[in-house]
Amino acid sequence: MLRASPAMFESRLLDFFSRVHPAVPGLIFVPVIAVMAAWSLQETALPATIGLAVGGYALWTLFEYWLHRIVFHFEPERGVGARLHWMIHGIHHEHPNDPLRLVMPPAVSVPLAALVFGVLYLVFGERYAPGLAAGFFAGYLVYDMLHYYLHHFVPHGRLGRMLRERHMRHHFQDDTRGFGISAPYWDEVFRTSPRGGAED
Repeated sequence: MLRASPAMFESRLLDFFSRVHPAVPGLIFVPVIAVMAAWSLQETALPATIGLAVGGYALWTLFEYWLHRIVFHFEPERGVGARLHWMIHGIHHEHPNDPLRLVMPPAVSVPLAALVFGVLYLVFGERYAPGLAAGFFAGYLVYDMLHYYLHHFVPHGRLGRMLRERHMRHHFQDDTRGFGISAPYWDEVFRTSPRGGAED
């Protein structure tokens, strides 16, 4: 049941594109990150590019937390909203170990990345947006790979075991807590830690 992979669409073509091998995000985003970093180095010095990338990573961690908490766990009970929730995240909670639905499909991740870069470009301009984007997209890639790893492997290190425990608590004990997968510290900041008590 946990590894089941039910059809998401009646159309075989659409359903095919809802399943993604875990190597796909890396194949897409490693070159994008490299291009953004190279672009940033044309606009700023190396220390500034590193600083921008760190800032972009920090933006990603907040984005990950709030996307998971607000968008993925917005759960209408019926109608189009309920169907959208099931497609976006509900199916993952029903079948959390489906090996082909643990990373974001390019049909979603690529347009979302383009939108994020557009916003960064409008807000920060050509000088700073590429460095921020490099860090943001690197954060996304770490998140996607870590999420896959936590579902399919048992980490041996203390940090890995802690991340897996927190995420499994989110899946199997209380899905209203533990929204930070690669950045669990935001659950401490926003009082949604799976180890804490009820929110104030």
